[in-house]
Amino acid sequence: MKSQDIVILLKLVSLERQSHLNNRVCLSPKHLENCYSARGLARALGISKSEVNASINRSIEINMATRDRNLEHPKANKKALLEFISHGLKYVFPVKPAEITRGVPTSFAAPVLKNELMSTGEYIYVWPDARGKEKGQSIKPLYKSVPMAIQDDPILYEYLALVDAIRLGNPREAKIAVSIMEEKLRQS
Repeated sequence: MKSQDIVILLKLVSLERQSHLNNRVCLSPKHLENCYSARGLARALGISKSEVNASINRSIEINMATRDRNLEHPKANKKALLEFISHGLKYVFPVKPAEITRGVPTSFAAPVLKNELMSTGEYIYVWPDARGKEKGQSIKPLYKSVPMAIQDDPILYEYLALVDAIRLGNPREAKIAVSIMEEKLRQS
C-alpha cells in the first residue's frame, strides 16, 4: 500500500458523497467516466494515470475497494478504509511537524475541526503551498499533490484534514477525528 492509495480511496468516497448531495457533474451516466476513470481521477488529484490504475488494482486486491456491479467504476470499501485509517495509518504513514511555512490549514486547524479542539501551540499545522493564506508548521501531506487536489473538492479536504488529525493527534484528539470521520463516511 502507498500513501496515494488512501488519497485515491478518499476521492472515491468524496465522489460518492457528492453524488448523494446531487451537486456533481458525474450524476449522469454520460459524465461518470469523466469522474471515475483513471484519467479523470488523475486530473483531479495530480497523480499520474498509470499510478491511479496501479493504486485501484492494489486496493481491489486487498479489499479496500471493489468495482461497482452496474457501472463498473471503482468504489471504496468504507468500512475497511475507516478501520485502516483509525488503527494503522499513523504507523504506516507517520508525520512530524517541520519548519514554519505558508500553506493550507490541516489537522485541527482545518475548518472541519476548527471548533472541536483548542490548540495549545502557537502555530497551526499546514500543508506547504505557495498560494496558502495561513502560516504554520509544515506537515507533509499523504501525497505531494494534496494541496492542489483539495482546491475544487471541499469534501476531500475534510477527509484529508481528519486523516492528518489522526496521524498527529494524541489518543483523545485522534478519537474525536475518528468519530467525525466515521460520521462523514456514513453520510456518503
